[in-house]
Amino acid sequence: MRFMFPWFLIGLVATAIPVIIHLLQLRRPKRVLFTNNAFIREVELVAVRHRQLQHLLILGTRVLGIVALVLLFCQPFIPGKKPTDSTTGVDVLVDNSYSMQRRAEEQGILFTAAAREAERIGKTAPSVKRFRLLNDGNAQLSYLSYMAKLAEIKLTSYNPFAKIHGNGIEPKSDSRRYLISDFQKKSFNERILNELGNGQTILVPLTGKETGNIYVDSVWLDDAFVRIRTNVGLHIRVRNGGTVAVRNCPVKVFLGAKQVSAYQVSVEPGQSATQVVQVQVSDGALALGRVVTEDFPVTFDDAYYFTLRPAAAIRVIEIGEKPVLQPLYANEPLFNYSFVNSQNIDYNALRQANLIFVRELGQVDAGMREALRNVLKRGGSVVVVPSAASAGHDSYALLFKELGLGAVQWEAQVEAPELREVAMPSAREPFFRDVFGAQQRGVTMPRVAPVLRWSRTGTDILRLRDGESYLANFASGAGQVYVFSAPFAEKYSDFVSHALFVPVMYRLAMLSYQNEQLPAYRLTQGTVNLKLPMARVAGNHAESTDEASFRLVRDSLSVIPAQRVVGNDLRLELPAGMDAPGFYELQQRGKTLTTLAFNPDRQESELAVYSADELRQMIGPNRPNIRVVEAGKDGVGLAKFEAEQTGQPLWRYFVVLALCCLLAEALLIRFGRTQAGAKKVAVTA
Repeated sequence: MRFMFPWFLIGLVATAIPVIIHLLQLRRPKRVLFTNNAFIREVELVAVRHRQLQHLLILGTRVLGIVALVLLFCQPFIPGKKPTDSTTGVDVLVDNSYSMQRRAEEQGILFTAAAREAERIGKTAPSVKRFRLLNDGNAQLSYLSYMAKLAEIKLTSYNPFAKIHGNGIEPKSDSRRYLISDFQKKSFNERILNELGNGQTILVPLTGKETGNIYVDSVWLDDAFVRIRTNVGLHIRVRNGGTVAVRNCPVKVFLGAKQVSAYQVSVEPGQSATQVVQVQVSDGALALGRVVTEDFPVTFDDAYYFTLRPAAAIRVIEIGEKPVLQPLYANEPLFNYSFVNSQNIDYNALRQANLIFVRELGQVDAGMREALRNVLKRGGSVVVVPSAASAGHDSYALLFKELGLGAVQWEAQVEAPELREVAMPSAREPFFRDVFGAQQRGVTMPRVAPVLRWSRTGTDILRLRDGESYLANFASGAGQVYVFSAPFAEKYSDFVSHALFVPVMYRLAMLSYQNEQLPAYRLTQGTVNLKLPMARVAGNHAESTDEASFRLVRDSLSVIPAQRVVGNDLRLELPAGMDAPGFYELQQRGKTLTTLAFNPDRQESELAVYSADELRQMIGPNRPNIRVVEAGKDGVGLAKFEAEQTGQPLWRYFVVLALCCLLAEALLIRFGRTQAGAKKVAVTA
């Protein structure tokens, strides 16, 4: 037997107290009168012998009780069969991710069971000199500090296993490391096992009850162009991440405080179901939405937060000799149209445009090419309608090369070019989605005379009947380039007067619109990229570059993330402490710029876990330092393993011994006097 705190043995000196009391016999002698003096000697002998035996027994129980209390404070233990003298520390990681909200097999939830096991590890490690609670960082803790930190752990949306190899936490060779978790298949894998190092690691899997879990996997719109007081289809995909089928789960959709839709879904384990609901925003303000599911007991993912921003007017600029698109765009409030003469170009207006038409320019100079590249770099769209004049072919060739279209071939000029018919577009082409109704045979299509061909393969939006491309799309930078193979001039095309012209031009404009923020973000995605308003960047450049300029605010919580501003692009790095889902206001100098919706990582909603046998198979024979120990009922399995490693703690037995001594002393005092009194009465009678 060994002692954790042998210096408490000095308390054995206290055993002298009952001995001294016994020797001094502090009790006063009692005078007893008898009528017959002949029996005095016999009565005295009987009483003294009984008192001496009773006092000796009481003295023994008192001394033994004090010894038991002293040994209790010394924390005695029997060394284990497998001595681990080199092990001086214990590292514990408690899985506090949201998936631990599932019901445990015994009672409570898995997170509570994990905290219980971590507490037992601390109590059953008598030879350990230091602890580390990996949830709290790399600090070395005493036993009392370890228990205090353990009580402060809360559920969070972050993967706990990231703390093993992140945040500067390094494995120690003289420590045993315990990982207590449900070991989700989505968050634990073989890569994590490889990063555990060579130290002794014990995986403690916890078993929860089989349950279903309905959560919102994603939300998206039919069209990113959201109009005020116009229905838009909101696609809601829910998934069952549990292991049991869920029937008739209620799903409710809210915009602000108003419920706009409600329905029920039934989903099998591991399957998804998608529903489309019609919603609309009533004004130009940012709409805050929620999709709420109602299932139990896993409730952390019952609300999915999203935002809907009504689209601003699309800025369309036409560059040419005379306006052709003005009747098309100028009278429609969805567009902000302006015409720029090729001889007097406003480059500041180009920097703010969503869509730029370069229509039949005689020459495309270097300044124009640079401006168009910048538009594409920030995600805008450029439409090039070539000129038939051979004088400008070289400048167009340079433009196409700089935009990434490669070399082009020009057709020879003729007085009367042959017009060829455009083929009927397919309704399955994404560009024409929801553009055509029921198509009729024999529809007359526009006729064009192409003047150029391109070498790079793009996405053909419109083709000629002989298969040659008329309108093609190319990705360039963060934006899109659209190229027509024929001019709009009447000599080369009747496309401008055809009914197809309007939907194609409108579609080009709407596809150029980019929402400045996503409907929703994940708390675990690390970074968020946003577009700042151009006016704010231009007018408050000094404030925008201040490292503490932007902050995320939710109720009383204010977070200042690491941030970087480049032009009108803002990059925010989400801090680890930001783990509560909901709406966060993006503020600059106390002014709210926008509101962002954050949700937990969807992986936490997938409740499929590894069993103990599956974990052993994953570990394999090549990792002898890692083993799986099942906690068992009330932690019996883990306690047995700990006893084999560090020894069997004996303090519980000394607590029982001390209590038994107190009980024995009380019984001796109570019933010993009664028997002595009975004998005295019998003798004197």
